[in-house]
This record gives sequence, structure tokens and C-alpha cells, in this order.
Amino acid sequence: METRKIGVGIVGGGYMGKAHAVAMQAVGAVFDTRLRPSLEMVCTTTAEGAARKARELGFAAATDDWRVLVTNPAVEAVVIASPQDTHLKIAAAAFELGKPVFCEKPLGKDLADSRAMTAAAKASGCINMVGFNYIRTPASQLAREIIEAGEIGEITYFRGEHTEDFYANPAIPATWRAKGRATGALGDLSPHIINASQALAGPMEKVLAEIETVVTERPGQDGPKTVTNDDHAQLMCRFSSGALGALYISRTAFGRKMGYAYDIYGTKGSIRFDQEDQNALWLYEGGQSPSREGFRKILTGPHHPDYAPFCQGAGHGTGYQDQIIIEAKDFLKAIETGTNLWPAFEDGLYVNQVIEAAWQSYEAQSWIKLADV
Repeated sequence: METRKIGVGIVGGGYMGKAHAVAMQAVGAVFDTRLRPSLEMVCTTTAEGAARKARELGFAAATDDWRVLVTNPAVEAVVIASPQDTHLKIAAAAFELGKPVFCEKPLGKDLADSRAMTAAAKASGCINMVGFNYIRTPASQLAREIIEAGEIGEITYFRGEHTEDFYANPAIPATWRAKGRATGALGDLSPHIINASQALAGPMEKVLAEIETVVTERPGQDGPKTVTNDDHAQLMCRFSSGALGALYISRTAFGRKMGYAYDIYGTKGSIRFDQEDQNALWLYEGGQSPSREGFRKILTGPHHPDYAPFCQGAGHGTGYQDQIIIEAKDFLKAIETGTNLWPAFEDGLYVNQVIEAAWQSYEAQSWIKLADV
């Protein structure tokens, strides 16, 4: 297969910026992609920091101005891994120049930004994708295959959670995480499990939400600081298919490190998954002999989606970075074929729509239809 280079620029050199840089360097070898990324430029908030990241991660150039990165002729595709309030301007500028954009979740800082980004993407005709990496594990891809094949019948109920404990201890100081809706539990954590519910159970029709701050005050450099955003939230929902559902999101769930989990019940069987055991899917098939009833643990292996390129042994497993490499493969495939692959910006817009509906529901203390948001 003939390959060709594609220049990539990444805005953001932090946790996710590094993950995407590593993924772009590895994806060609792992998946034998036709497009082979070349790390052309990285952008961080300071010139010194950008130069350091370029050296550490293997970029050809560095800048502290995202405009320089976007307009760089060597940068043919842009990855946005910077704070949410920067996403709209960067994406719009890239689209104006006809450059594909991969944007980390959530798409925009709010629904208005997400709508503007989606409109800009459609107007440009450029390839676009949102970074929901957890749904790309081989186990969750297998869950989608099982559901789409009708193996568990029609879905009747979806229960999902995204629970972590990084803010559970009240002694943890107030940081940027303690203020602003976009960085609360609903804004920061819920996009992943909302995206999972979309992929596995379809779109929601309406939601009913409760949102709460558990730790209302945290230590600050100059004394106690009031926490102005949410620590956890629960959503009841009705899916467009008619299925019922419930989501729980928390950053104060002691003991949970990556509680991205779901239970799906259908008319013929059930599925269970927990990201803390991301290489296993639990399947219950109806019609079993009473003496053999129970969930069956399926260990992911080479026969499951996107597993074999990483490892030839079943049960050996894939990890977090591998999810980002799978995302990179999908993004490159979309660019190569000229056709968006799920999840595109419009799918990220849907997630922001659910979040906005949840806030409206909480404020009105009533059900809110997504069509009215």
C-alpha cells in the first residue's frame, strides 16, 4: 500500500496533547494507515513551554499562538487539545483554511459554541471528529456489534455512570475545577457516558435531572474558597426508541478511579461493562437452562474490533493510550476517504444538548424535551 505524509498540528501540550502526539507517532505502525502523520507544530501557552514540548514529543516546530499553528502551511490537519473555551475560535479558523479538525470533548464550552462549531464544520465541508475515546475500547465496540445484531433484542433500559474520586476529599484545594459549569462534573465527566448512551441506546427524547455540589468550600491560598460548580448529578431519561434510562455522574465517588460503566437490558439478554476492567464484557443470553443461567465474561481478543493490531493474544488487553491510537486511525481514515466517521461534530453537539437540557430540567424541576433545547 502506498503511503503519504500528512502534517499534523496539536494545540495543547498537556495530558491530552501528549496522548495525541504519541498516538499520531504510533498509528501508522500499529494500523498500517495510508496516511502517515508528521508532527509539524505544537502550541502551548508560553513559547518556552512549547519549545520544551516540541523537544519532548518530537514536533518540528513550536509556538505560543494557535493562529500561527493553524495558518502554518505544513499543518494539514489540526488536533485541538486545549481548554474548552478555546475550541470554537481554533476550529473555525482551521475550517476557513479547509483543514480537517479533531477536537477533544466536550465539543464547545456550551451549547451555543457547539452549534457554532457544527455549523462551521458543515459550511466548510471539512472532516471533523470529536474525541470520545472510551467508547472505542474493543469491549465497547463489541457491545455495539451485539446490540446492532439484535442479540439482546430491543433495549428496554440503559443505566450508565461516569464516577471518579479525584475531588472526593474535602481537603483537596480549590483549583480551576471548582468554578464554572464547563469544568463541573456535568460539564467535564458526563460527556463520555452521554456519548456511550448515544452509541449503545440511541438518542434521548427527554431528561429529568438533579445536580448538586457536595463539597461547597475548599481550601485556597488566601483562605477558604466557595465551590461554584457541581460535584455530581443524576439524570433520568427516555430514549427516542422508547427505552428508559438513568445516568449518574460524580467526581466525589470515593473508591472510583475510572467508573465509566453501563448495564443494558434487552428483551433477549443483557450486557454489563466497567472501564476499570476495560478488556472484559459481560453478556447474559436469554433462554439458558435454569441450571446454567448467568452472565458470561468475554475477554477481548484478536477477533474483536481494533484489538489484533495491538496484540495477538486474547486476554492480554489494551490500555488507555491504545484508545487514543484508535481515534487517530479513525480520523486519518475519515480524511483519506473524505467521509466523516462517528463521532463527528454533530454528535458532540448532541452531547452538549443533553447537558443543557439537564441544566434546564434542574432549574425548572421538570422533564425537558431535547427538541425544545
